[in-house]
Amino acid sequence: MSYDKAAVQAVLDQALAEGRSALSAPEAKLVADAYGIPTPGEGLSTTADGAAALAAEIGFPVVLKIVSPDILHKTDAGGVVVGVTDEAAAREAFGQIVANAKNYQADAEITGVQVQKMLQRGPDVQEVIVGAITDQTFGKLVAFGLGGVLVEVLKDVTFRLAPTSPGEAASMVEGISAHEMLNGVRGSKPVDKPAIARIITALSDLVSDFPQFAEVDLNPVLAGPDGATAVDVRIIVDPTAGVPVERFTQEEILTAMTRIMKPRAVAVIGASNEDGKIGNSVMKNLVNGGYQGDIYPINPKGGEVLGLKAFPSITDVPGDVDVAVFAVPAKFVAGALEQCGQKGVAGAILIPSGFAETGEQALQDEVLAVARKHNVRILGPNIYGYYYLPEKLCATFCTPYDVQGSVALSSQSGGIGMAILGFSRSSRMGVSAIVGVGNKADIDEDDLLTFFEADDNTNLIAMHLEDLKDGRAFAETASRVSKKKPVVVLKAGRTDLGARAASSHTGALAGNDKVYDDILRQSGVVRAPGLNDMLQYARGIPLLPTPQGENVVIITGAGGSGVLLSDACVDNGLHLMGMPADLDEAFKKFIPPFGASGNPVDITGGEPPSTYRNTIALGLQDDRIHALILGYWHTIVTPPMVFAELVADVVAEYRAKGISKPVVASLSGDVEVEEASQYLYERGVVAYPYTTETPVAVLGAKYRWARNAGLVGTQGT
Repeated sequence: MSYDKAAVQAVLDQALAEGRSALSAPEAKLVADAYGIPTPGEGLSTTADGAAALAAEIGFPVVLKIVSPDILHKTDAGGVVVGVTDEAAAREAFGQIVANAKNYQADAEITGVQVQKMLQRGPDVQEVIVGAITDQTFGKLVAFGLGGVLVEVLKDVTFRLAPTSPGEAASMVEGISAHEMLNGVRGSKPVDKPAIARIITALSDLVSDFPQFAEVDLNPVLAGPDGATAVDVRIIVDPTAGVPVERFTQEEILTAMTRIMKPRAVAVIGASNEDGKIGNSVMKNLVNGGYQGDIYPINPKGGEVLGLKAFPSITDVPGDVDVAVFAVPAKFVAGALEQCGQKGVAGAILIPSGFAETGEQALQDEVLAVARKHNVRILGPNIYGYYYLPEKLCATFCTPYDVQGSVALSSQSGGIGMAILGFSRSSRMGVSAIVGVGNKADIDEDDLLTFFEADDNTNLIAMHLEDLKDGRAFAETASRVSKKKPVVVLKAGRTDLGARAASSHTGALAGNDKVYDDILRQSGVVRAPGLNDMLQYARGIPLLPTPQGENVVIITGAGGSGVLLSDACVDNGLHLMGMPADLDEAFKKFIPPFGASGNPVDITGGEPPSTYRNTIALGLQDDRIHALILGYWHTIVTPPMVFAELVADVVAEYRAKGISKPVVASLSGDVEVEEASQYLYERGVVAYPYTTETPVAVLGAKYRWARNAGLVGTQGT
């Protein structure tokens, strides 16, 4: 669609020149008209007689609203009169509105009174809100939800990054909890949802083209069967909202991160021979971990550290250095970093605390300024370090780790980082990297994503984060990476600790976690509700083949497990296949008469191993079934390890034939089910003892990624 950008620029220039923080109602209408956003017929009057004449020209009934740059919330000031039906009433309403405005704020500048055609409401018309905000993390966002008085009561709103594609706009209309109201309820007609989507798209283009529009409210938008019209348009102006964020290019990020993750030489600033010192622990991990590059201890006293020659300064090192690991107090970091810059170091790993996390923001800013001057990238400060196992690199003061695999993990918290380490060791999950990001003075999650995207040693990225320094950069990077590799995120701080200060309804509704939830989903990220979920997703998703369709079948030895597994499927967005008659008959051939076919397929608990084998084989060989969930009940007839061995065997048999489907299992029973679950996991079947929820959650996470990546077919086919 073509827009009249020149008209909008003229309005914006005038508002900025006058130092105003908001557009007037007539100006807002001009902007809406320029971007094809429908509004009611209206005009501005400065006299009661003029308002009456204008109302007659527009056609009754009309609404009168105060126009003042000093009064943003017109209703609060008594500045709105609705249902005006004749000229006399228009004159009276004009006087009433002006008087109310002066009583509300005596020094308010009154431009005039807006006379607007009053649109008819009825059972076929729904009030919705379309808005835009400038979020401190993600930048320009558009929002959609129920409007009018319901918007603040229900807070049923969804967000997307702007600019928003027509497809994303349509998904927003379907994305609110109450979207069925738009389809017509109790005999009302469906509203024109494409018309709403067009308004969303136009508004997202507007705030992208003119970022100085910090907040925009179209509330209410009256949506009916034949279109949608923005009754009220409120636009907040802020010249700082258009300031672009400085970013490194993808090439710059990848070059620096490659040197950091695959260094040829590492220096340890503050290396020590004294047990218990961080500089000693880092040195031991580098030396004992098997790192094959050069290691340069840096200590003012020189000598040797762990048998390696120590240098008083990094500038004394004869060779090139890619990474410097800092193990000195915070107050010495800036000076040592200056020397690292002179040496041409690519990355500074700042383990020390005592920066912004303790209120020393100025010290952190000083360190970052030194880094920027010399083009040194900073990881941290306030971190445990990092591991990159393909290089046998253990640049941390924590316990070493050497179980290599394809999962890369990062954490903003040191404690969470150690939980990641312990879980990985306990569950025998191989990792490619574990990285602490701490205060994120510089290197952020999008830098890590850029490296892991190109890293052949990494097939899944899982991240714990409390915030994002540049959420838009992360979202854009994650959108690209998640098409190739699953990205799992545990976002801490899900609770709403209070409404943000904002000048618009949209801004007030932009609760921190709701924005994160919607934008992470838009970016193709699989969000984990808790730490254990993130770790289980990281462990299980890479083992599961990508499903080729949405049809899931449950085969269980216990009816109770079947019910719980079915509930878990609903909770995780999985489609339980409707059982075709011929397939139903095929299953009945293998189960006892007192069992139950359908979905779940209940083979009952007393069946021998052959019943499990035959029904699982049938589920694997039928092309209409795309994933299997197994519910096992511990019996002496089919002991846990017998079950595990037969499942692993039949799954391997069909994979050898080229039939590879996701299979997950829930094992209920005595302690032997723990060993059986681990046996299955090691053979590509995601299995858990004592839980029906976790295996289904992992399968659901795999499906969410596959859908976002465009790798799975249409639901129910």
